[in-house]
Amino acid sequence: TTTVGSFPKPDYLARARNQFSLGKIGRQELAALERQATVEVIRLQEEVGLDILVHGEMERGDMVAYFAELLGESMAIGGLVRSYGNRYYHKPIITGRLRWQGPMTVKMWRYAQSLTDKPVKGMLTGPYTMVDWSFDEYYESRREAVLDMANVIHQEAVELEKAGARYIQVDEPAASTRPEEMELVSQGLAVVTAGLKAKTITHMCYGDFARVFDQIARLPVDLLDIETANSDYDLLELFRRHRFDKEVALGVVDVHDHRVETVAEVKEGIRRGLAVVPPERLYIDPDCGLKTRTWE
Repeated sequence: TTTVGSFPKPDYLARARNQFSLGKIGRQELAALERQATVEVIRLQEEVGLDILVHGEMERGDMVAYFAELLGESMAIGGLVRSYGNRYYHKPIITGRLRWQGPMTVKMWRYAQSLTDKPVKGMLTGPYTMVDWSFDEYYESRREAVLDMANVIHQEAVELEKAGARYIQVDEPAASTRPEEMELVSQGLAVVTAGLKAKTITHMCYGDFARVFDQIARLPVDLLDIETANSDYDLLELFRRHRFDKEVALGVVDVHDHRVETVAEVKEGIRRGLAVVPPERLYIDPDCGLKTRTWE
């Protein structure tokens, strides 16, 4: 059992982030509250009894803008754009050649791992999503931008592995919106995961995966993390019909529904997964990151 990556920010941290953006508190004060919230996330997962933990991404406002800010020599932060519902993010702009400029996630990963004896996943945003969710004012082709970004994310993955990460997840939610570019998604992931000994994971959600299932099955990762509860487990039929040797993380909780599933419903979802995927290859988690929920 595990969870996908993000957690909702506690109210005190959400307020502090707003105060920081207004210049009312400093970086050190904000960082202390991010660490406090990370402790709470780790403790909650231990209390629940999960096997593989996440740090909750308390230091990240957005999964793309966070990395863009740390790649400031080649990326800038643009204005607000709407992602879905009433959620907005500052869309980054690629302004120059993408290069890794030093560790971006290792310090927080080390801190989170120091809080528990259970493994904590290293969490990275994939190169395709980083490029697709940014404006590109530098590269002549999407492929060139994605592959350069893949080199950046690969170097970060190497640093996480050196630090001791046994699981490294590369989120590619943008892949679901452009299934016709799944080959480019695969090429980027191949660069990211090349030579890694850690178990590699990619998370995708809410897409027309039936069109490109054969390509998804060949993605160069060890474990595919997918949503299934929201789509009434219809993806399991694809696993039933196609040869599929990867490990699977099966989403059994719909993170876009305010209703909390009953234990019986979650058990039924697990049983549906076990009817298709053998237990030694099956992980159980929510459909997607939990940042869409409230802390309660």
